Amino acid sequence: MPGTTQGTRVVALVGPGGAGKTSLAEALLHAAGAIDRHGSVAAGSSVGDASAEARARGGSTELNLMHFEFLGDRFALVDCPGSIGFSADGALAVAAADLAIVVVDPEEDRALLAEPTLRQLEALGVPHAIFVNKVDQARGSIRALLEALQPMSASPLIARQIPIRDGDKISGFVDLALERAFHYVPGKPSERTEIPADLADREKSDRFHMLEQLADHDDALLEQLLMDETPDLPTVLADLARETRGNLGVPVLFGAATSGFGVRRLLKALRHEAPTPADTAARLGVEGPAAIVFKVSHGSAVGRLALARVLGGDLAEGSETKGPDGDPVRIGTMLAMQGEKTAKLPKAEEGAVVALAKIEGVGAGEWLGHGGSLPDNDRPAANHVLAIETRDRKDDVRLSSALHKLAEEDPLLSWEQDEALHETRLRGMSDEHLGVALARMKRRYGVDVRSRPCAIGYKESIRKSVSQRGRHKKQSGGHGQFGDVVIEVAPQERGAGFTFRETISGGVVPRQWFPAIEAGVKDAMAKGPLGFPVVDVAVTLTDGSYHSVDSSEIAFRTAGRIAMSEALAAAAPHLLEPVHKIVVMTPGNATSRVTSAIASRRGQMLGMGPREGWSRWDRIEALLPESELQGLDAELRSLSQGLASYTASFDHLAELNGKLADEVVQKVLEPA
Repeated sequence: MPGTTQGTRVVALVGPGGAGKTSLAEALLHAAGAIDRHGSVAAGSSVGDASAEARARGGSTELNLMHFEFLGDRFALVDCPGSIGFSADGALAVAAADLAIVVVDPEEDRALLAEPTLRQLEALGVPHAIFVNKVDQARGSIRALLEALQPMSASPLIARQIPIRDGDKISGFVDLALERAFHYVPGKPSERTEIPADLADREKSDRFHMLEQLADHDDALLEQLLMDETPDLPTVLADLARETRGNLGVPVLFGAATSGFGVRRLLKALRHEAPTPADTAARLGVEGPAAIVFKVSHGSAVGRLALARVLGGDLAEGSETKGPDGDPVRIGTMLAMQGEKTAKLPKAEEGAVVALAKIEGVGAGEWLGHGGSLPDNDRPAANHVLAIETRDRKDDVRLSSALHKLAEEDPLLSWEQDEALHETRLRGMSDEHLGVALARMKRRYGVDVRSRPCAIGYKESIRKSVSQRGRHKKQSGGHGQFGDVVIEVAPQERGAGFTFRETISGGVVPRQWFPAIEAGVKDAMAKGPLGFPVVDVAVTLTDGSYHSVDSSEIAFRTAGRIAMSEALAAAAPHLLEPVHKIVVMTPGNATSRVTSAIASRRGQMLGMGPREGWSRWDRIEALLPESELQGLDAELRSLSQGLASYTASFDHLAELNGKLADEVVQKVLEPA
């Protein structure tokens, strides 16, 4: 049978972690005949999740690319990780997809996990459907699940099937469009059967409700329903396709990927109703052949690969196009990817997903042959930070190169050098996320590191004003060293910083030595009597003396340092801790637990209200010491089914006293 569309359609599998996206990808490949046997994620035999890190974790750590043909139509699958630590890896691919399938668990109490995904798809304008997986294990009602999901979707959810039950088990389904019933057969196509008598009334009622939803965008269908006329099947199927392609409604199907239940019905829906590459090109404003890069990958065998979607026409090896900066770029080797396996392509047809080798100067989200960048919604904040250092100092040079490549691959991974605290910091979503990144760095690049929690940016200041003389005198044959200064040191308002001035009269200290004295003062402030940098002080040079032969820049710098060190020790030093403003987004059913967790971490509540545009979610603002941010992400997720998240930004320095301050000072001053 000839295909119904030209080009390759791209379907992204998205949704919460553990819902079974990779298993569904495996089932689709098997049902379409692309693989001989249905692999297993648990057994490590699936096409996707083939990397060492994914196998070790038992779940996706990066997106997986696969392709298949079904009844003459060509499809590419993008299996996107669902775990919060890895979910952003597929975000750009989703924006370039024709259709996203949101894979969810059948239990109503887990429905909330799908809301971030649904909101993301709405923000991107990507047409999407819902596949309720694991219905062979379902305990609750599919109808109750949809009622729980509907408030999370701006578009109506259109139930395409109703379940047939055999006792407590779902054993088949009634297709509301076709008005036909099917019985599940493990590992084989479903068998047609009669609609059970006890479902006849529900089938008519639910089908009429589906038609009413379609009639919202079809006046002719609405008129038929008002006249009690039954629309013909081609009209119903055409309306379902239009609703899906136009992102006017969200079709809902169900099944069980590991058993193959409902997978062929899903394939037929994709074939007839998924948007075409031309639809997606129009949505993204693409005219003429172009390729959007949605991920950069680094592999030991093939080097740097730009994973891209071809839109607006075909793309051939050796052809010339424009880079993001407008300069000409020649297309080199193109590869098709099936999990971790690759195959060379002489040409990529419209819609295809390919890996482009040796394409430099183009990053994720950028186009070849088309201006602008791919739309991307807000990414989750990467709040987990570790300080890292190589176990072998000889690897220091290779470390930065390895970190650069890892960060280019993973949009939620970043690194920085903290010069003040002398740390290389790796930032990600969680312990697991950073652990996978470090394992990948060791496996690919041979760079092994040790990690530890990052140092906290404590500071110190003073409570009272003091006057202090500092004298440096040294004679060792020939010219000696002499510098003598008197300074007044006073506290300033929090956040005022450091000021230096002089009130010298009579030339007791020549003006040429003022900069050296200020430098000496700053030297002493780098590490105060409590062991931390000193802030918010004013220093005034009031007096001093010099020697016409022995005075020098180094002598006065030393005198300034001595005076400042002794002044700080006498000026009632106290510790300051950094305090951050945090904004927490949490499901409403976890709000009380989240606020309690914040309070237990010495947090100060600033306000709370509903999260704009989200159903049953809250937005919490609070102030929290930086030292209390360690582990907050993990705690919030444990309190909210993995959904709560926060952003943090430095707000101010606050005085820290008592036992906590003593512990901090003792730790930094105790000998190593």
